Amino acid sequence: MKKIAVIGLGYVGLPLARLFATKFPVVGFDINQKRIDELRAGKDFTLEVEDEVLQAVLSNDNPFLTESKGLYCSNQLNDIESANFYVVTVPTPVDKNNRPDLTPLYKASETVGKVLKKGDIVVYESTVYPGVTEEECIPVLEKISGLKFNEDFFAGYSPERINPGDKQHTVEKILKVTSGSTPEIGAEVDAVYKEVITAGTHLAPCIKVAEAAKVIENSQRDINIAFVNELAKIFNILNIDTHAVLEAAGTKWNFLPFKPGLVGGHCIGVDPYYLAQKAQEHGYHPEIILAGRRLNDSMGEYVASQVVKTMIKKGINVNGAEVLMLGVTFKENCPDVRNTKIVDVIRALEDYGIKVTTYDHWANPAEVHHEYGIESTTDLPNKKFDAIVLGVAHKEFLDINFSSLKKDIAIVYDVKGTITEEADNRL
Repeated sequence: MKKIAVIGLGYVGLPLARLFATKFPVVGFDINQKRIDELRAGKDFTLEVEDEVLQAVLSNDNPFLTESKGLYCSNQLNDIESANFYVVTVPTPVDKNNRPDLTPLYKASETVGKVLKKGDIVVYESTVYPGVTEEECIPVLEKISGLKFNEDFFAGYSPERINPGDKQHTVEKILKVTSGSTPEIGAEVDAVYKEVITAGTHLAPCIKVAEAAKVIENSQRDINIAFVNELAKIFNILNIDTHAVLEAAGTKWNFLPFKPGLVGGHCIGVDPYYLAQKAQEHGYHPEIILAGRRLNDSMGEYVASQVVKTMIKKGINVNGAEVLMLGVTFKENCPDVRNTKIVDVIRALEDYGIKVTTYDHWANPAEVHHEYGIESTTDLPNKKFDAIVLGVAHKEFLDINFSSLKKDIAIVYDVKGTITEEADNRL
């Protein structure tokens, strides 16, 4: 019987561990004691798993001991030592220079290596460039465990496709790509996922193909969004409504419905750098991928400049002006603030001498301050502003009475293009 240990209980790991626990004995491992305490209490601050759904699979004791289905959360290494199927779901960020940072993967591999046994399978789900599993992670497992790859233990790769905040496309409803270090292990890994993924699986011929498939999924989206962001810049110069143009073009059956906006988060804004890094290591400079990244990374400053221009046109004194930023998470209806580009807008506005008040009832103010040094509030301020910027289209924001927040002369800038009647301008 498969005894599954999921390493990392964040936005990816917890939903997967919860799902596996409906069919298998599962131990979710995370080094964060606060996170473990929260999950044991049946609460998930990421809001990816509803409390009652989580509580339905939670076990008070390690289910490996009884070989019964259920989820036990722990930060103790000895709780996962009897697992035989390890799934690594730690984050893969980039550093300040946009270079891949594999530190979490190395540390997770060291953790697994300490308890790895003959016959065990280690599956990685973290987004990486082709080759990371076999060239970076496997050597760590071999070194720590003293075991030999594809003789004593085996590996697989099954890229995560979690979409934070999306309650429609949950993990079991998204087709899963799987792979293994040998054809036989590939089939075994695929069979495990088939037990819980109702949408089905796609067994890739090898690990590198599965790794490459994942990294191009988000690179493709990044490039498409960069294209419409560039269109928005062009149409703004030409004084043409970008959204009206996209709506008209969208009447053609094969036109892709991308919209301009800020590209943040832990996937689309990061994954292309992983592929670019690997390409450059092999002597190829990826022009389109990096051009898309440069354009999307510049959108925060562009939005800020458009807000300022709109204020000036309305006769508002920019230096010392007060602006309300609605939203600081990287996307709507989600508490995730990782790699949010709203921060770029805030910092650019502050460079103009503007005082920015950031309101987001979804975001944890302590986390926002820890990550970015920015003060935010979960309570809508009871005052009036020179400008209001709708940065994130949380559903609750659509019901805000904007007139009650505006000074006699004020503007509303809609980054997401969702409040057209109230907005003086939009991206």
